[in-house]
Amino acid sequence: MKYFHNEIEAKWQQYWAKNQTFAAQNNSDKPKYYVLDMFPYPSGAGLHVGHPLGYIASDIVARYKRHQGFNVLHPQGYDSFGLPAEQYAIQTGQHPEKTTKENIARYREQLDKIGFSFDWSREVRTSNPDYYKHTQWIFIQLFNSYYCKDTDQARPVEELIEVFQQEGNTRIHAVCDEDVLTFTAEEWNSWSPEAQQLMLLKYRLTYLAETEVNWCPALGTVLANDEIVNGVSERGGHPVIRKKMTQWSMRISAYAERLLQGLETIDWTESLKESQRNWIGKSVGAAVTFNLKNHDEVIEVFTTRPDTIFGVTFMTLAPEHELVAKITTPEQKSAVESYIEATAKRSERERMADVKTISGVFTGAYAEHPFTKEPIPVWIGDYVLAGYGTGAVMAVPCGDERDYAFAKHFGLPIVNILEGVDISEAAHDDKNTTILANSDFLNGLNYKEATKKIIEELEKIGAGKAKVNYRLRDAVFSRQRYWGEPFPVYYVNGLPQMIAKEHLPIMLPEVEKYLPTEDGQPPLGNASVWAWDTKTNQVVSNDLIDNVNIFPLELNTMPGWAGSSWYWMRYMDAQNNGDFASEDALKYWENVDLYIGGSEHATGHLLYSRFWNKFLKDRGFAPTEEPFKKLINQGMILGNSAFVYRTEDSKKLISKGLIKDNNVHPIHADLSVINDITNELDIEKFKTHPLYSDYANAEFVLEDGKYIVGREVEKMSKSKYNVVNPDDICEQYGADTLRLYEMFLGPLEQAKPWNTAGITGVSGFLKKLWRLYFDDNGLIITDEEPTKDMYKSLHKTIKKVTEDIENFSFNTSVSQFMICVNELAQQKCHHRAILEPLAVIISPYAPHIAEELWSALGHEGSVSTVAFPKFEEKYLVESEKEYPVSFNGKMRFTIKLPLDLTAAQIEEIVMADERTQNQLQGRAPNKVIIVPGKIINLVG
Repeated sequence: MKYFHNEIEAKWQQYWAKNQTFAAQNNSDKPKYYVLDMFPYPSGAGLHVGHPLGYIASDIVARYKRHQGFNVLHPQGYDSFGLPAEQYAIQTGQHPEKTTKENIARYREQLDKIGFSFDWSREVRTSNPDYYKHTQWIFIQLFNSYYCKDTDQARPVEELIEVFQQEGNTRIHAVCDEDVLTFTAEEWNSWSPEAQQLMLLKYRLTYLAETEVNWCPALGTVLANDEIVNGVSERGGHPVIRKKMTQWSMRISAYAERLLQGLETIDWTESLKESQRNWIGKSVGAAVTFNLKNHDEVIEVFTTRPDTIFGVTFMTLAPEHELVAKITTPEQKSAVESYIEATAKRSERERMADVKTISGVFTGAYAEHPFTKEPIPVWIGDYVLAGYGTGAVMAVPCGDERDYAFAKHFGLPIVNILEGVDISEAAHDDKNTTILANSDFLNGLNYKEATKKIIEELEKIGAGKAKVNYRLRDAVFSRQRYWGEPFPVYYVNGLPQMIAKEHLPIMLPEVEKYLPTEDGQPPLGNASVWAWDTKTNQVVSNDLIDNVNIFPLELNTMPGWAGSSWYWMRYMDAQNNGDFASEDALKYWENVDLYIGGSEHATGHLLYSRFWNKFLKDRGFAPTEEPFKKLINQGMILGNSAFVYRTEDSKKLISKGLIKDNNVHPIHADLSVINDITNELDIEKFKTHPLYSDYANAEFVLEDGKYIVGREVEKMSKSKYNVVNPDDICEQYGADTLRLYEMFLGPLEQAKPWNTAGITGVSGFLKKLWRLYFDDNGLIITDEEPTKDMYKSLHKTIKKVTEDIENFSFNTSVSQFMICVNELAQQKCHHRAILEPLAVIISPYAPHIAEELWSALGHEGSVSTVAFPKFEEKYLVESEKEYPVSFNGKMRFTIKLPLDLTAAQIEEIVMADERTQNQLQGRAPNKVIIVPGKIINLVG
């Protein structure tokens, strides 16, 4: 009876779907375990073999936990809003919803073929109105909340209003805009409703503000920092500039310290935690105010080194700083404006990374030193960022490398305030080993002493105070695009109003074009039915807007991270029509026990998710502070790209081994025209391939009659034509082979190259496993008692696989399976007592064949919840020892003896052995050395 993987896998996939084998229960006496994969975006390209790596690992854990008696939640869904679908819609005119549904259908088909134990009854799609109505509701909760510093949590804005009505804001200790002035209850109560709303916007956790954003003209939208790579958009590689726009923002900065402290409570890799710490960027120092000469304005800086204030020789503002236009002199206006225009084309990330380029322009203005009253020239330079600190720095060239390089480049003075330090060639920034000099009342003090003293003096003269600063900035929450969550917001006299929960969702309207309007409005500006009727609580025609009862709706949509910042909670109760999840479901599941996904989300999705989770916890909607207990970043499966090499004129294609110089150009060759084993190019296939029509008449320069391609390991990508389709692997070798092979490639966290040639070994292993249970005539299972060696092989494997899954070391489990099956084959094991537990052990890794074997052994139902075999130490305890028997230190033969023999008993047996007699030739040894369990040595 042969192993037909296609039939077996189709059979059990249908069985699981029909019986909802993997559906989790929200009420169970079993302990819960929640394992989650990072939300996939369903692209038109479908899955390649690199995508399932993390899914296979999480599926192994989910299946293993079911075997252990856990109620396992292992859901799946789609992060289905986003730019790619919209860009495709712009190019083709197809509605993004249509292409998104097609892409999801393709993904689902591929995922099902690999045999994942997902609970598909809980599937979510962020672009479905029944999902995004809850995203809209969460937005409203953020709008109706402020951050109270006294309780260190988000609180309802209604509480704030009550305090304002009774005593103003003089005693309010809350996160708010920096320009908020104090007011009394009398003043608050005398204000118009519009004035009160404007003040509340300065406190709300989501608010409207004019901010510097990354604007991508080609995409017609604002991009987050993590959506920009090397100064261009990650999607499409389009130029990005900095500009000011009125945007919705979220005060994630209010949670900066809690986001930092929370990292100490979760089981994440240290490198991932460090990425978040760096992004949050906590700094302890002082805020210092410098008056401007001939202006009423002041420059405020944040510095971690206030002790070096006597070394300040110039100041640098970010080119975008709001003071630049006010203080620039007429003589410098042209140069400053040109510089600002040039730097607007560079992203913040690019400016931070570029430490070699030195550029800047003098504004013509001067600040005043708070102690010496000396004039300090004010420059602008793109190494200063508007969004970090105050967008201004007090430059101390002797103690900062960038300030030093700037001063040297522009011939600015450098004052040495560091005792006994040579700064003729470079700055000295070691604060722990220097004593201050040339610093008035700070002379002779070290860093700690001087910092304390200078803050006291700054406070005395009203020029500064101690301050903790964070690099983390409030997150822009608007996108000028169509395919995203609509805001549940309409405008009365230009002020935002929230739509009540019972009227959600506010659904995307139909539009003719997905591009911004001709006058620069977002794509929703093309909608003709996009106004809110406050009487009927419906979306109505724009023609009916009267600004009395019917008002315009928000034209921006939410960013891609909106729906993915809370999705794990929706899985807990995905069919709930009223709330995003019931209180009971949230209490039962709490949070995610294991989260697996890519490291590229370290400072985007994972920060936003933690922020929203903490907010929902504050407002009583989430049960835990942190969303993800343990997180593992899987490595990347790399593609094995192939290259052909063309000459400059493209008339010749030269085989790899014949290239003698660099005067050739590599071209990615589609793997479909390559023999993956021999690396030989199929020339006829290549010539007729649509991608290579330009080379149909080219001359092929061969080596030994063949064209051999070059190979290189790089990221697997459709654009590099090195993608391997998992469907092809499943068809040819089986899903179980694919699952085992991906785990076998190496440790989960590491990057590893794909090599299709290596998959045949894993396929052969499964056939060998099958032959333990079947021969050509059918099942060959016996109920005889297994041998000790059979038990030993089994229990070694139970121990190893249990430890490996607990430690997420899946690759070594696959090796152990292979060792075990080889041993059992040599032992001619067909014993039920061994092969029944073996089917269970391998089930998390190769579930289809395990189900078939379990069924063939006479069991009803699925193997998926059968108790996982327990390791028993007794089967690994050695009862015998194979001793080396030596004569004068040289081993001559071995003898297997029971381990419980005494030294005298061992000596008696060895001396009676015929091989010993042959060695001694009738002589008696002078000495017999025996260490039980170790050595036997006859001397003399």
